[in-house]
Amino acid sequence: MGKNLKLPVGVDDFKKIRHDKFYYIDKTKLLEQLLDSWGEVNLFTRPRRFGKTLNMSMLRYFFEIGTDESLFDGLYIKKNKKICEEYMGKFPVIFISLKNVEGITFETAVYRFVEIIGREAERFCFLEDSDKLTVNEKERYKALIRLDNGRYSMDTDILASSLKTLSEFLYKHYGKKTIIIIDEYDVPLDKAFQNGYYMEMVSLIRAVFGDALKTNDFLKFAVLTGCLRVSKESIFTGLNNFKVLSIADTRFDEQFGFTDAEVQKLLKSYGMEEHMSETKEWYDGYHFGDVDVYCPWDVINHVDRLCGEPNAKPQSYWINTSGNGLVKRFIDKANKTTRDEIERLVSGETIEKSISLELTYDEIDNSIDNLWSVLFTTGYLTQSGMTERGEYKLVIPNKEVIEVYKLQIREWFKKTVMSNTEQLKKFWKAFDTGDTKAVENYLNKTLSNSISVFDTKARDEEKESSYHTFLVGLLAGNSDWLVKSNVEAGDGFADIIVETEDIDAGIIVELKHSKTFSGMDKACEKAIAQIRYRRYYEYLENDDRHDIMIYGISFCKKKCKVVVGEI
Repeated sequence: MGKNLKLPVGVDDFKKIRHDKFYYIDKTKLLEQLLDSWGEVNLFTRPRRFGKTLNMSMLRYFFEIGTDESLFDGLYIKKNKKICEEYMGKFPVIFISLKNVEGITFETAVYRFVEIIGREAERFCFLEDSDKLTVNEKERYKALIRLDNGRYSMDTDILASSLKTLSEFLYKHYGKKTIIIIDEYDVPLDKAFQNGYYMEMVSLIRAVFGDALKTNDFLKFAVLTGCLRVSKESIFTGLNNFKVLSIADTRFDEQFGFTDAEVQKLLKSYGMEEHMSETKEWYDGYHFGDVDVYCPWDVINHVDRLCGEPNAKPQSYWINTSGNGLVKRFIDKANKTTRDEIERLVSGETIEKSISLELTYDEIDNSIDNLWSVLFTTGYLTQSGMTERGEYKLVIPNKEVIEVYKLQIREWFKKTVMSNTEQLKKFWKAFDTGDTKAVENYLNKTLSNSISVFDTKARDEEKESSYHTFLVGLLAGNSDWLVKSNVEAGDGFADIIVETEDIDAGIIVELKHSKTFSGMDKACEKAIAQIRYRRYYEYLENDDRHDIMIYGISFCKKKCKVVVGEI
């Protein structure tokens, strides 16, 4: 195994990966664990892009009658002769993914569902001629695949019983009970909630799942995957044979996501061992059960990019496919207490919270507590342990996800602070006239109500840089000013230079981070002195601006001190 194997970027079909010689990290132990810990209906909840679809595809190709057994050559499961003899290629399998069941209207989403069922039913076209089915049963089968002007004509009543109907006919044809695999079961509910037809979709999903999973004598067992464990009362009412395997469960904890050893082996296979530390920093940190895992989508994409660009830096791959809506909703909804907690998370601390692993989509926005729970189950937070009270110790998993929070915090800052033009205009006027008290008051108030995005353990220069970005953002909002950052001037680089509307005037700002509140005055003096002895003012004088105001501003946590001077 090595560089001759392609990397399966975006490939989640097990047969394609094995036939076309893609690199495959062996997760077939899932089969053994699934059969050993038997459950009639098994739900795996994991964040998006953690290998759920590939694992479900692998299950299909293992159990399905007529499978190519060579797909599993050299893999873990082949060592278990008993399971292979009893289960490999021995059962009819219905395999559907609901990830594309969406639409602006309920009717559009329903038709997407109909298409998925219709196409899966067409895989079993031999049922039309099966001597094990009656004439009426063949007609009922045809109702699943019938077209009218190129569109499936199945109505919602037929759709509701479609999976049970298909499993019944497969059982009658083969004499074997049917395995049902449903990938991304909760996507239709998520999309329905976003588009305003949530209760209609809940009713439909409840009907389909109730028939197929609860009262189905033709079912061998079922496996579902999703992001959220939707409340049992919502769509799994009366399902007593239901086993939920969440990210908090120690069972199957290594089967979704890559372990440390698997990532090391992958990097070694492509001669990239030196990239282990950056890969770990950016893509590791998810804690499922008792195991820390990496996001597979990120790791595969990063290694693939390194194959073409050996000096490529880590990027946010998972985030670009998942969207950041949840984090945005969380930050928008946060009060001052929650903003402080977000700040602590971004700085690398843990927050202790009670988590609900069972919610309905329409409950998510009911409280900030529910949003904490959803951020945990969807991978934007992970856990580093439990308290004696049973609360989760929540932490942001890795650098990639921290960047998401920072991005959304900046967006929130623009929306809330930068949109308050009345206050901003007063701040700009105070800044232009040297009113240090007004400048100080505005900055202190804004800092107090904002979310800091720097690491409390970072070096002073990095903290200074965060305050620098904060102040530049405020000043650059004035469309009549030209605000320049880190400008080469005199004998060094000035932090901020502002060319104001007055063509004869300008402002120079030097920022300092103080470790203590008592040291803030001295830091301001140091900043003013630096502007003078490094002659930053020459930059403005060379532009014939001689009415120059200079600012020394020091920051400590969420407070600032402002001193002004003139050249």
